[in-house]
Amino acid sequence: MGKDPDRELPFFFTKPADAVIDSPCTIPYPPLTKDLHHEIELVIAIGTRGADIAPDAVIDHVWGAGVGIDLTRRDLQAEAKKTGRPWDWAKAFDFSAPMSPLVPLAGVESIERGRVWLAVNGEVRQDADIADLIWPVRDHVAYLSQAVALAPGDLIMTGTPAGVGAVEPGDVMTGGVTGIGEIKVTVGARA
Repeated sequence: MGKDPDRELPFFFTKPADAVIDSPCTIPYPPLTKDLHHEIELVIAIGTRGADIAPDAVIDHVWGAGVGIDLTRRDLQAEAKKTGRPWDWAKAFDFSAPMSPLVPLAGVESIERGRVWLAVNGEVRQDADIADLIWPVRDHVAYLSQAVALAPGDLIMTGTPAGVGAVEPGDVMTGGVTGIGEIKVTVGARA
């Protein structure tokens, strides 16, 4: 997050559909890592198919929004970066995308501003405003639609505030986006 006139283009990674788990939930600490990190994010749910969507038309393709936590096996991501390999092992694993219930767009206060926050065991670690995203939601979604056609049911996580950090078994993550929802995830024992 944070505006920068020399910002790089947005980049994307994917998670399989079965990575999504409804909140509140308990997830096992995933295998192959000793460094699991949290990243709270606004989630955009696509409702109408579209490709090469103009930023001004993005809202016409959005069904609703929710709150998600992008869980990352940071040690595996660091190794992938170092070797120039894809981030799949780091990002796309079982239960790596816990999410709040989705709210239809008509019931959403705003997808362009609002507090986004995450606490671990009651201590706030991430706290910012959606308006501070490097790429505004409309631009983020429009850019993605230039590369792939968006389809009903697609879920797009839009970026995370500073304060990303590690969690351990037994930790409880709570968070939310103002006017959209809240999430609660307990980290269970190692798988």
